[in-house]
Amino acid sequence: MHYYRYSNAEVSCWYKYLLFSYNIVFWLAGVAFLAAGLWAWSEKGVLVDLTKVTGLHGLDPVVLILVVGIVMFTLGFAGCVGALRENICLLKFFCGAIVFIFLLELAVAVLAFLFQDWVRDRVKEFFENNIKSYRDDIDLQNLIDSLQKINHCCGAQGPDDWDFNIYFNCSSESKSREKCGVPFSCCIPDPAQKVVNTQCGYDVRKKSKNQWDDHIFVKGCILALEAWLTRNIYIVAGVFIAVSLLQIFGIFLARTLISDIEAVKAGNAF
Repeated sequence: MHYYRYSNAEVSCWYKYLLFSYNIVFWLAGVAFLAAGLWAWSEKGVLVDLTKVTGLHGLDPVVLILVVGIVMFTLGFAGCVGALRENICLLKFFCGAIVFIFLLELAVAVLAFLFQDWVRDRVKEFFENNIKSYRDDIDLQNLIDSLQKINHCCGAQGPDDWDFNIYFNCSSESKSREKCGVPFSCCIPDPAQKVVNTQCGYDVRKKSKNQWDDHIFVKGCILALEAWLTRNIYIVAGVFIAVSLLQIFGIFLARTLISDIEAVKAGNAF
């Protein structure tokens, strides 16, 4: 007499297509980031001359957009194909990458809390390096201007930090018209003016420091950001928790689907 074993294990369509839907959002977002980054680079001529990438000593925001786009595109693609094709290798790659990113975020958050002075020094150094390159890249310039306007701040620790930039430096050798000034984003806006005065910061640091308060923001952006973080700590914590839960949900879906596929393969082996 012969006995046959029938396996009831099967891959859950619910988890399969839920994971696919989860990843298609990441994949489409990655495509959008990549398209935006490549378009910005083409506008700056970087795609024609790649040496322009290394010519900027500060942060090029487009590079950050491209890196985020590549990561999201790769993970989204691996998750989508892995779910549809029931490919364990791609699913394990997706799951492992999400776990790594989650642990990295957690480690950065813990270290930033434990070593606040060291983080503050690195942020100061980072900001000063970008001040030096303010006129070298239009995207970096717009980023710094937006940061200063939104937070009502000027420089890393104050307006004098703009001495790091050759155009705003107060040295006697400078021939720039912006000498001893600050960018227009440091200026206190005049409600009566409908058109932005981009020359409002000219020569402002030649005046007595007691007069600066009437014309420009005197608080440094590091202090402004720290104050913003203190005021919005619950919002920041909520965003971090929401992102973490999304990542944990993706890991759960991937691990569950991997278990289903392995159970089916084990059942078919008999």
